[in-house]
Amino acid sequence: MMRKLILICLPVLVSCKFTPYSGSDVYNAEAHLPEDEALHFKNSLEWWYFTGHLDDVNSGREYGLEYVIFHFNPRNKNDYLMTNFAITVPESGKFVYDYKILKLDSLLKPELPLRLVAEDKGRLHKLEGSMGKYYIKANMKKEPVEVELSTEALKPVLLHNNTGYETYGEYTKAGYYSFPRLSAKGYLNIDGKNIEVAGELWYDRQWNCVGVWQKEVAWDWISVQFEDPSSELMLYRLHHFGDNKVLFGGSYYDEEGNAFTLQEEDMELEELGYWESSRSKAIYPVKWRLKVLSLNLDIIIEARIPDQELGVGFTTFYKLYYWEGMCSVTGELNGKPVTGKSYVELTNRDAFNKK
Repeated sequence: MMRKLILICLPVLVSCKFTPYSGSDVYNAEAHLPEDEALHFKNSLEWWYFTGHLDDVNSGREYGLEYVIFHFNPRNKNDYLMTNFAITVPESGKFVYDYKILKLDSLLKPELPLRLVAEDKGRLHKLEGSMGKYYIKANMKKEPVEVELSTEALKPVLLHNNTGYETYGEYTKAGYYSFPRLSAKGYLNIDGKNIEVAGELWYDRQWNCVGVWQKEVAWDWISVQFEDPSSELMLYRLHHFGDNKVLFGGSYYDEEGNAFTLQEEDMELEELGYWESSRSKAIYPVKWRLKVLSLNLDIIIEARIPDQELGVGFTTFYKLYYWEGMCSVTGELNGKPVTGKSYVELTNRDAFNKK
């Protein structure tokens, strides 16, 4: 899941070339925790990523949350932070988001616990903590929306590819682990109401992503939190335009905490329904059928609302669009009915053949 690669690098750093970082810790055989939770000092492209479902503890009303902080330093000179923050309200069909790209005055230090802060002109986005125990706070500048949450890990860390380094075919590899089930409690302020919320988030940590930033790729990413059994699944699909190849990968984390690396030949992903954006004119799938043969899994994933498209303006003349949304899951797992909650991300959908 090389998420937002194109989103960050191409527009903002179009005139920049990442200088190869020759440090011995660029590609380790496995992730080193907790050290790799901290930012990577030189030449990094990395992120700390939260998605999930929250409930009003009083009314049961549902909300979707996406919150991420990116760090990058293209010339080993200046650190940049970029933040994205989005809220979905399926009951009303409302979707709002905010983002900020911030060049920092001084270089960040690779310290734990994390303390990443992007503050500028009425906007404050913050992430603190480490290894499953986090505090996040964010507000939107143009919308009266604010969130404040604290998390605890309900399951141990999931090392993708069983090492914490995901290999993307012949193209590259990158550090990648998740806390796929975090309990979250706190407050969401929206529509003039301060709402006590609780729910479960999925957290992704990925780094050393310079290796593919210049490639012509698009990414689909799917996370699923199953309700019974309490297991989790991550799937990515890479579209490589240079050689017209499609690459699958992923992980399954069972109820007992056993991790299984999913193979390309094991998965079938069929797009069942689409939504066309009136803003970008991109066509996004918003309903899928996913089969994983080794798990005897056959599920339908469907967007809670179709319009969960974000547009990030990097210059006065350029805005990049992508889709990231709250979804529901129904189907069968190992011959038994199963339900779940999902988040799906689709980048560069307008760059390959549309349905």
